[in-house]
Amino acid sequence: MPNSTNGAIENAVNTNSRPSDLRITDIRVAPLRCQGYHPIVRIDTNQGIYGLGEVRDGAHQDTALRLKHLLIGQNPCHIEYLFRSIKRYGGDSREAGGVCGLEIALMDLAGKAYGVPCYQLLGGKFRDRVRIYGDTPTPADMSPEGFVEAVKTRLALGLTFIKFDLSAHLFERTPRSLVGSATKYEYPQYRQWYVPGSGAGARISQRGLELAAGICAAVREAVGDEVSLCTDHFGEGFVTADEAIRIGQAIEPYNLAWVEDVLPWTDIAGHKKVADALLTPVAAGEDLYLFEGFREAIETKAFDIIHPDMLTSGGLTETKKIADHAERYGIPTALHACCSPIGMMANVHLGASIAALTAVEHHALDIPYWTDLVTGLDADYLSEGYVTVPDAPGLGVDLNEEVMREHLAAGEDYFAPTDEWDQERVGFLGHHVRATHVR
Repeated sequence: MPNSTNGAIENAVNTNSRPSDLRITDIRVAPLRCQGYHPIVRIDTNQGIYGLGEVRDGAHQDTALRLKHLLIGQNPCHIEYLFRSIKRYGGDSREAGGVCGLEIALMDLAGKAYGVPCYQLLGGKFRDRVRIYGDTPTPADMSPEGFVEAVKTRLALGLTFIKFDLSAHLFERTPRSLVGSATKYEYPQYRQWYVPGSGAGARISQRGLELAAGICAAVREAVGDEVSLCTDHFGEGFVTADEAIRIGQAIEPYNLAWVEDVLPWTDIAGHKKVADALLTPVAAGEDLYLFEGFREAIETKAFDIIHPDMLTSGGLTETKKIADHAERYGIPTALHACCSPIGMMANVHLGASIAALTAVEHHALDIPYWTDLVTGLDADYLSEGYVTVPDAPGLGVDLNEEVMREHLAAGEDYFAPTDEWDQERVGFLGHHVRATHVR
């Protein structure tokens, strides 16, 4: 644990945890600026042990703090009960951030209380190492050569599973890639977006299809046949289902592991149309919330691969249920992840517990201080494209206070008091709910 002279709770040592007597005493947040905005959640208890979680990138810390009064005084080991009391206050995409971050912190805390790793709380593990797929930043030069150079940076790290972007901007910025003119919104907040799924007045030209195919061909040639490749931001709402099918068919000769987010995430029927038309698997689901959010896509086989982000889909336990249900329908799981080491190690534990796992995303490969944010994670934690699942209690990592403080979001404090959230703040439109305490 990090050294400190101020008597911080991080220095408390769990010498004899009494799980039945555990009670939550406080919830605090330390907003981290890493590859994005990442609020780290800490749940404190009356026995000095604490649990760490993470609100999804880009979501506000208030999505967690508004639930504080529902958890104070509760036994953190009653994870399923507590999750049911807070999940109604989450929603799709970033609105789920607080619910999921708190669930992860509860799992970390319970693991520490009972002295077992989080994967054991999920029923044990199917593997000792979890395969990583590396996200690749879109190159400034959106040429085949630019994409090749970007992907090679991931090969240099020993990865054998790599993702790169084929986005709407690729077709925008390349002459003669579109036929017709895209209809843009006039308002600044929509300057990068188009009418989802409408075609937006333009279609992909033959030149555009050849461009997408040329990029995939160049990347495949550069990495060889032993490396798994996939693409992200596949159209970004710019294309219709029919246009997505045209692009997907153009790149099928290059045997991608999947094409991701081919349409807006709300369009389940459109995803099914594309998935049925392509031989390349379609992956989606990073903005869907809870089992109920995935059920239609799984049971209609609209996705060939479910791709939940556990910081939106419901945390560790709920996402495990989602993955198990998908497996019943012959659908494997890949885990979307853009997070700090806290969220990443939660994904590693989850990935270890999922039978039909493809890989877990890593979105912070270019952050030099990333591993220094925590203790318990070696600099060479990533070996041959895999991360070893830790056997230490809970998530198996703890915060490095000194480095965390160096990289807090501007104007934020390190786990500052949150007494202002002790009042009933949960719910929408002024609705307030009081939780019943269970011993």
